[in-house]
Parts: sequence; structure tokens; C-alpha cells
Amino acid sequence: MLESLGALADPPWIYLIVGLCVLLDVFVPFLPSGVLLIAAATAAGTRSAAAGVSPVRGDSGLMDLLALALCAATASVLGDLAAYRVAWRGGDRFDRAIARSRRLTAAQERLGTALTRGGGTIVVLARFAPAGRSVVSLGAGVAHRTVREFLPWSMVAGVAWAAYSVALGYFGGHLLGATWFSTAVSFLALVAAGSAALYVMRRPERRPAHSG
Repeated sequence: MLESLGALADPPWIYLIVGLCVLLDVFVPFLPSGVLLIAAATAAGTRSAAAGVSPVRGDSGLMDLLALALCAATASVLGDLAAYRVAWRGGDRFDRAIARSRRLTAAQERLGTALTRGGGTIVVLARFAPAGRSVVSLGAGVAHRTVREFLPWSMVAGVAWAAYSVALGYFGGHLLGATWFSTAVSFLALVAAGSAALYVMRRPERRPAHSG
């Protein structure tokens, strides 16, 4: 993937490309932001391995990975806020956005119960679930949840997702090299995390037993 970008695959352009992709995929969920971030981190891991440094001892490798994670996390939060504000200003826009996308429609059905339960952990889990970020961000705006309720959890979600994705890419590149196989293995690990998050969100809420 990165080879097709040519010079754009090198810093600082790759940071801008990753940031824009992550920013926009809240509105266009089929953008390959996760794959792109993992591929960029894989390349960074391969470069540090070739240079014989680790992210702990090699400043350049560490800064490259930190920059990728920071760009992705920041773009994730900004995208969440943009979707939140759009939905806040008009619930009809949310409904039309959902109706135009089969993926969003399916995600809304899967995550509907979780949204009604609310809670900050839902925002974090949804960041890993397929299209969950879009549904929760738009849903928070439609429900007119306050920024204080939504923003801190959006930040936690963005940092957690970015750190996990970059770590997968780095260790994949460091151990397996910058290959499609390495990127695929790392992406499958990201998908597995999303599936686990979706499973947790869909679990029926346990109600305390009442005696008598």
C-alpha cells in the first residue's frame, strides 16, 4: 500500500495522509484508515529494525511512532467532534446519513441497545467496533449529550485505538518485516479487537436478582 504512495509514504506526508483518512472515516466508514495506520507503523518498525534500534533506545524510531499515534488520535477526536456537531444541529441529517449506508444501518441495529444504555465505556469500545465510531458520535449529537460527557471519552477512545494500531504495526514490521503478510496479521488483530468490543457491547445487561 505505502509503495504506491511513493514519496508521500515518508514523513511528514504520511502523517498528513493518515490524519486526513482517520478524520474523514467517521463520515465515510469504508476508508481504510486502520490498514493505512498499521502499514505506516509497520514501515516504521521495519526501518528501526534495519537500523538496529528499538523504540526505547532509538529516538528517531520512537518519534516516528509517536507522531503516527498522535496524528491518528488527534484526527480521531476531531472527526468525532465534527460528527457530533453535525448530528447535534439536526437529527434528520443523522437519519439520512445512516440510511445512505448499509454498513451504518447494520451497525446502528447492532449497537442500538448499547447506545440506549449509554456510558463512557461505550464510546471507547465503539471506536474498535466496525462503524461503531460513526454511530456513537452521531448518536451522541442527536441525543444532545454535553461535550463534557462525550469529549473526554472520545479522547480516551482515540488514544487507545491509535496506540493499539501503531503497536500492532510496529511489532508486525519488527518481527515479520514490511510485507503484506505482516500488515494482514496486524490488521486481523485489529479486527479481532473490534469483534471483541462488539461482543461486549451487545451482551445483555445483567439485572440484579430480587428476592421474594
